[in-house]
Amino acid sequence: MTHDGVGLRAVMRSVAFLTAGALAVPALAACSADEEVAKPLAAQDIAPATRDRIADGGTLRWAVDAVPQTLNTFQADADAGTSRIAGAVLPSLYRLDSNGTPQLNPDYLESAKIVETEPKQVVLYKLNQQAVWSDGREIGAADFAAQWRALSGKDSAYWTARNAGYDRIEKIERGKSNLEVRVTFSRPYADWKSLFSPLYPKDVMGTADAFNDGARRKLQATAGPFTLQTIDHKNGEVLLARNPRWWGRPAKLSEIALIAVPRDQRAEALAADKVDLAEIDPEEAGRIALAARDKGTAPLQGQGSVLTPATALRSSAVAHGSDEKAASDEIKARKQQLTAIATYARQQTSLRDFVVRKSLEPAYTQLALNGSEGPLADERVRRAVARAINRDELAKAVLGPLGLPAVPVGSHLALSGQPDYADNSGALGGQDTKEAQALLADAGWVPGGPVNEQQQQQQQKKEKDKAAGPEGKKADSGADSDDGTFIVGEDDKNGEADRDKKDPKDHAEKHGKNGKEHADDEAGKHLDGRQYAPKDNRQGGAPGAYAPKGTAAPAGAAAGALAKDGKALTLRFVLPSGPGSDSLRTVADQISRMLERIGIRTETSRVPDDSYFKDHIASGQYDLALYSWPASAFPATDARPIYAKPVPAADGSLAVEQNYTRVGTDQVDQLFDQAIATLDEDESRSLVRKADARIWAAAGSIPLYQRPQLMATRLTLANAGAFGFQTPLYEDMGFLKKGAQGGTATKKDR
Repeated sequence: MTHDGVGLRAVMRSVAFLTAGALAVPALAACSADEEVAKPLAAQDIAPATRDRIADGGTLRWAVDAVPQTLNTFQADADAGTSRIAGAVLPSLYRLDSNGTPQLNPDYLESAKIVETEPKQVVLYKLNQQAVWSDGREIGAADFAAQWRALSGKDSAYWTARNAGYDRIEKIERGKSNLEVRVTFSRPYADWKSLFSPLYPKDVMGTADAFNDGARRKLQATAGPFTLQTIDHKNGEVLLARNPRWWGRPAKLSEIALIAVPRDQRAEALAADKVDLAEIDPEEAGRIALAARDKGTAPLQGQGSVLTPATALRSSAVAHGSDEKAASDEIKARKQQLTAIATYARQQTSLRDFVVRKSLEPAYTQLALNGSEGPLADERVRRAVARAINRDELAKAVLGPLGLPAVPVGSHLALSGQPDYADNSGALGGQDTKEAQALLADAGWVPGGPVNEQQQQQQQKKEKDKAAGPEGKKADSGADSDDGTFIVGEDDKNGEADRDKKDPKDHAEKHGKNGKEHADDEAGKHLDGRQYAPKDNRQGGAPGAYAPKGTAAPAGAAAGALAKDGKALTLRFVLPSGPGSDSLRTVADQISRMLERIGIRTETSRVPDDSYFKDHIASGQYDLALYSWPASAFPATDARPIYAKPVPAADGSLAVEQNYTRVGTDQVDQLFDQAIATLDEDESRSLVRKADARIWAAAGSIPLYQRPQLMATRLTLANAGAFGFQTPLYEDMGFLKKGAQGGTATKKDR
């Protein structure tokens, strides 16, 4: 997730992809626009300091995942590093405040407003008179026009990853002076503030060659508090230098060095004085907290005396007496052990110079349910999965130990604190085991009975191969699995398969002849009373998806496991296996146990991080998965492709855009389209909330919790850390002067 723009403009980090009842009229209406907007669950944590307390100069070394492959944020392989560079060196007409709301950036704009709505929408931008590119040329209408033509989608020579909003522009003209830009839209566009952030010079956008290739490794001109100095792919470093032509508040830092450091090596890099600021995982945060707590104590202590390598080796040799070889081996092993302990102790001492800044990232983790095939093609099964999950418990498991607010996310389209946020989870309903069992029974999944064993084994093998990747190879298993696969409910070693054996038929029988009507109520209704998701919109349900109740369950299945048509109800749960995925695996284990209680087994496959998203999520090779979406200040524009109803492509495949759950409805698409075209902010917000309620009811994805944001920050570094929603102010970052409150200068006097 990037904070360097104002939309959902970042490409997702693979390590993050590692993220629920009746649809009543009040839920659809959601909150009125007059209601008080909730505050962010956690404030930003950046060690704020006034500029007079910050030293002039110094280099901030900021850990990043990798040196970006392109400097063009509008290309498909742009990443968070691309956006971070753009935020420091290029104009952003709007920046996000602490509530994730776009605010006009006075460094580039004096004003921007809609000046005409009839016959067409016209936005007039008045530029800051001092705004110039680093080559001395004024920022003006020519730059706006070049970016529009490149991103309009009309010229296929430009390899653009997105053109939302730009495709609605009809023309761009110079106003009464060079400092005015008039943008006329062919169709009304509510999210016009999302455009031209970042803004590239016409030299980048003017030709397809410059756009496609020229801007990948260099920028001819910039216009921010910093300029792009060098990009060193070999050594993994990008250097940004203070911009001498910058007209705003002068940057306090002389340089910002973005240094590529793998996630699992950041604690070591911090301790070795290689970086000053790094996003870290909970494990590293724990180390830093421990180092701060132990400040002033000896790191290696025995009982009453310091444990040294010499005393340890002597004790070992004595213990082995005359067994010379054994003593030698023991000494060697102890040397290695003590070397590791000493290294760890030295690192802990160095980590005392850092503090963990923590907030909640403007992104949430969700449970994705692939509705394109298999059991989850049936909306009732998806809803049963959702009703079986206790989202409060999952949020507490992840956020509670970090001291962060453990509140489940109630919206797919915004987060608490943003104006568009409203908790619409009531459109689906909360955790309810009995209702989940009733939904499964209504869909024909019942416990007990014979099964075709050969068919069952073939199906399990097919699903396992499919989950392992496009070539059917065995997935990377991780350290705690023999083959990368574990089926919850099939192996009862932990004694959990026998929990909660309640028969879902009891609930179905309770409803009697009205059982179907009850299921319809649970599936949700439109405002006009029609069923929300008709069967013909279920996108290719598996044969037998609507078979009568009472179909036999598999023999030998775990007690309470469900089956239909001779097949057990088993879902493929695909997870990343690399460093930084521990919390996802913990959440997945809890979800699996929750599903087991209603008779759903899960087959977990752990796959390499680099193939997790491309080969599994994007290609639909999963039933259940955890990955994250960043929040957007412009959900009508940015979230539409995530939840748009998939449509058949010309080649017979399914065009899903970014809707990797393959679950969508015409009604959601219509609500997004209406919200995008409505210039009344309150009305647009109401439409976005209605769309979110319908997304909840379709149960294609279940928001779980807002992602924790943990930043290891040098004690003397101010105005940097866990930014939360707010766009970083690069010009205000810096190291405190000697004697300034909040820390003392380091040995390098940064």
